[in-house]
Parts: sequence; structure tokens; C-alpha cells
Amino acid sequence: MENAGEITELLQKGDAEALDKLLPIVYQELHKIAEALFRKEYRANHTLQPTALVHEAYLRLVGDVDNIPWQNRAQFFCIAAKLMRQILVNHAIAHKAEKRGGDQTIVALDDAISFFQTQDIEILALHEALENLAEIDKRQAEIVELRFFGGLTIEETAEVLNISPATVKRDWEMAKAWLYRELSNDF
Repeated sequence: MENAGEITELLQKGDAEALDKLLPIVYQELHKIAEALFRKEYRANHTLQPTALVHEAYLRLVGDVDNIPWQNRAQFFCIAAKLMRQILVNHAIAHKAEKRGGDQTIVALDDAISFFQTQDIEILALHEALENLAEIDKRQAEIVELRFFGGLTIEETAEVLNISPATVKRDWEMAKAWLYRELSNDF
């Protein structure tokens, strides 16, 4: 991204003027991440839309701008991906409670993780599985989060985590296998 330095500079300034300049620069990328997340969902009557997800995530990001020691563009999008995941999980929990268990949010995990067969999963099951994976291997859970929820490439994920692309690939494959086994047991 040609304006990575500009994003970092604006984040580090953190004042209202800088944040006003930041939104137009990051909006398209945030929207692309949100749209990718929604393409993976199979609930036709989803009440949250990609634009609303972007706006809510951005408001939370800039609301915490003073509390986060911003390092760079990659860190910003990493935190944005985590926030979007949490917003979707919270939304799914609220929707599930509202419907008393009906009409759960389903995600096609193989859209982002190419398993051996199609594996549709409920987003809350994925969230729980990721929490379990994080207890076993935090880095693998972060890689899944960045790749699946953040839509980052192997190289971008390596940059965010400050590890080699080869390590990301290896951990990605191990995490996919672990999640496949874990989520297959739920069905």
C-alpha cells in the first residue's frame, strides 16, 4: 500500500484532524475486509451490513486511539480485523438470544480455509474453536484470525506478526488441520 507511512503518521498523531484524514485512506480496505466476511456468511436475513460493520469498527478504533500505541498500518488492520470479528460474534450472540437459538449465523469456512470438503460452520462455534486454539498456540490462532477475519495474505500476516512467510504457511496449515478436526467434532 503506497500510503502505509501516511496511515502510520496519522495514527500516531491521533488528533481529530488526523483521524478525519485517516478515514478516507483506510475506508476502502476496511470495507473490503467487511465484504469478504459477509460473503462467507449464509444467513439471508442478516441485519448487520458491511458498511455498518466498517463504521462500528472504525468508531471503536478511533475511540481507543489514545490507548493504543500505534506502530504501523499492518497493526491497524490487524486490530481492525479483530474488532470486526468481535462485532460479528457479539451480533451473532445477540441474534441467537433474540431468536432463542434459531437462524444462526453460518460461515463457509472453506471460503478462507481450503479444507478437504465443504464445511459450513456456525460463527460462534468458530469463535469458540479459535479461543481453544489460542490456549494451545496463540500464534496459530492469530494467523487464522488475520487470514480469515482480516483477509490478509501470507506476506501481510508475516509482516503483522513479525515472522517469516514460511512460518506463517506452516502454522496456517497446522491451524487449518486442528480447526477442521475440532469443528468436525461439533457436527
